[in-house]
Amino acid sequence: QVQLVESGGGLVPAGGSLTLSCTASGRTFSSDTVGWFRQPLGKEREFVAATGWSGITYYADSVKGRFTISRDNAKNTVYLQISSLKPEDTAVYYCAAAAPVWGTTTSSRDFGSWGQGTQVTVSS
Repeated sequence: QVQLVESGGGLVPAGGSLTLSCTASGRTFSSDTVGWFRQPLGKEREFVAATGWSGITYYADSVKGRFTISRDNAKNTVYLQISSLKPEDTAVYYCAAAAPVWGTTTSSRDFGSWGQGTQVTVSS
């Protein structure tokens, strides 16, 4: 099973930018769908963005135009660039990997490997 480690979270003022990284170890995840989810305090985890093995990317409507997901298979790393941050973006952000069979899924149940999460806090 692949191990995922997120990094790059922190405290950012509203309107600022941040880049989160998700690095895999144990095996390559170049053929997996890799996604980002977030969980605000006291709320359910929600899908944010994902990238498939072909490079296809897709986003939740709430983040389109502000978030960009990309992957560097040579570094076994997926990135999430976040711009124009809003206080409502405050959450723990998780990276997750799903087997290729799940395609362009947004369901957390299809992602079998998860990182420990990284906190993003946006101050108003």
